[in-house]
Amino acid sequence: MKNIVLAGVISIFALTACKKDDNKVAEKTLEQQKMEFQVRQLEIEKQKLAIEKERFAYEAQKRTDSIAEVEKTKTAAAAKPQVIKETKTIYRDTPSSSNNGSQASNSSSQVTTTAKKKGISEAAKGTAIGVVSGAALGAIVNKKNRGGGAVVGGIIGGATGYTLGRAQDRKSGRVQPK
Repeated sequence: MKNIVLAGVISIFALTACKKDDNKVAEKTLEQQKMEFQVRQLEIEKQKLAIEKERFAYEAQKRTDSIAEVEKTKTAAAAKPQVIKETKTIYRDTPSSSNNGSQASNSSSQVTTTAKKKGISEAAKGTAIGVVSGAALGAIVNKKNRGGGAVVGGIIGGATGYTLGRAQDRKSGRVQPK
């Protein structure tokens, strides 16, 4: 029994001694890990600084290149003459063949400009669109008599489209306001 108790005490003593050493080893490892982490953080910061330096150098080079390019275009533009072509059409009253010379000289000094009306007016476009859309809507709404609904819808849509288009013509200057 003495042997069993002695063996138990020795094993407990050995285990206790091993645990203390393991904790010290673990603590050293934790301290080493902290130091390694800090070293890595410092290296990362150094890399960030190097990247920032490179970025600043790149931006400075970019600025100098753009300034040089602007200077090059200025010198090229100064060397090449600029040609500006501008045309202006002037309509003049032409004298008829039966007029005498004094009337011809007076009429040639007068300058009149006329604005040509091009294309279909907004009123005509509005009427066409209104008739078609009104007829379609009238036929859809009146299910019993589709033809009658299309006629009534076409009339109402045409009148509305003409009114809106005429207002657009007045705004654009095609038709003089009342």
